[in-house]
Amino acid sequence: MASGKCDVCDKRTVFGRTIQFQHGGQWERRAPKKNRPFMPNVHSKRMFVGGKWVRMNVCTRCLRTESKHVQAKGAPAGIVAKA
Repeated sequence: MASGKCDVCDKRTVFGRTIQFQHGGQWERRAPKKNRPFMPNVHSKRMFVGGKWVRMNVCTRCLRTESKHVQAKGAPAGIVAKA
């Protein structure tokens, strides 16, 4: 399992509140509120950095962006590389 932090964009776990959705007039003020973490979707991937392969923890947003950059350079789809 990868850590909860992206090595590329420094996205990490943040904390917030979840509020149970209830219909009704005055219920919004009394709705149950709980603290919870919002975790980034991080995967452990091998990427080509500085001329060698390195295992990195990368969020899916960075993987998607990087694959678009690689395809724009003319490499076949499915290869994830970081220059």
